[in-house]
Amino acid sequence: MYPERVVSGMRPTDSLHLGHYLGSLKQWLTLQAETPCLFFVADWQALACGGANADHAQAIEKKSWDMVLDWLAAGIDPSQATLFIQSRIPEHAELHLLLSMATPLSWLQQLPSFQQQSAKLAQKDQVSYGMLGSSCLQAADTLIYRASHVPVAQDDVWHIEAMSEIARRFNHLYGKEKDFEEKSQNAVKKLGSKRAKLYLELRAEYQQEGKEDALEQAKAVLDEAQNLSMIDRERLFGYLEGSRKLILVEPEPQIVASAQLTGLDGRVMDHAYGNAINLREEKHELERKIFAMPVDPGRLHHNDAGNPAHCPVWPLHQAFSRNEACEQVLQGCLKGTLGCGECKLALSNAIALVQEPIHERAQTYLDDPSLVRAIIADGCDNARKLAQETMRDVREAVGLSYSL
Repeated sequence: MYPERVVSGMRPTDSLHLGHYLGSLKQWLTLQAETPCLFFVADWQALACGGANADHAQAIEKKSWDMVLDWLAAGIDPSQATLFIQSRIPEHAELHLLLSMATPLSWLQQLPSFQQQSAKLAQKDQVSYGMLGSSCLQAADTLIYRASHVPVAQDDVWHIEAMSEIARRFNHLYGKEKDFEEKSQNAVKKLGSKRAKLYLELRAEYQQEGKEDALEQAKAVLDEAQNLSMIDRERLFGYLEGSRKLILVEPEPQIVASAQLTGLDGRVMDHAYGNAINLREEKHELERKIFAMPVDPGRLHHNDAGNPAHCPVWPLHQAFSRNEACEQVLQGCLKGTLGCGECKLALSNAIALVQEPIHERAQTYLDDPSLVRAIIADGCDNARKLAQETMRDVREAVGLSYSL
């Protein structure tokens, strides 16, 4: 019904580190080459989830620009993907408001995201309405672009399931259209006699016998129909599953490999632990951090045999060193023929090699920051046009499409 479209965002809370690069940005690089993508800075989400804190709020704008620069440095291409800032698209807030009126309070209270965020706060009065409603805002961020897919790790599929539940409830509450049945039957005739007959047969099989494959075949029939207007196509998708008009599209999770990178101390890389290597770490600082890393505590002397499984340097080698170099490090450690200093130097060089093109791309935007702002301005314009299309349908559905 709607074109394939991927939507994903990041909260501007801290500088991006190598864990973000492996866990998200490399996935984005692949996606932007395959499917139209919208990538956004979730600055409202950062405010909602960070608690009421003036210092935190005032730092968000700078962190947002820094994050966009990191995206561009990593290779995100504005000619392939639309980059924008959430708060520059006011329709996000409008849809969030309308979704919040349709979403049961109990749903939001039970979501893992709210429970985890509120548990971190020391005082009850720091749990805000915005924090409670952040899942509704997250749903609005995706649903407003009628995304077909959202990249997500297997453990986080529940985020997309929550969005779908919110969209499904909204469609159920507001998907009634005056004379919907009659308008849908007229739209069926526009399919042509052969295709219309097939569509109705498949619709009956799905509604009467619950055959999921019949539903998918009927959707394929509509996808192939070139002579339908958008509104008729929308009606017929809704007509397949009942007598409702489809307003918000339920996104599908696009499962991506979860790559949780180990930090400098062996725990997952996180600025909160002080164990992160920044995406654009300067070479001298990279070397300082690497050479300060702890090693296998059982290896007391240079020629002692070590166990890479007990050393936080080894997982970073696995992530950034080439296969041959990894094998040399592994064997050298196990046999005691490779010193820890040599091992760390090899790791520092491997990471520096990955970061070299990142630094080169970043320098272009550091030399001329107006390029970043121009990219975001264009992206916001393009994103807002899509958001406004959805909101026209949403306002009509809830009875707010005033003609002034």
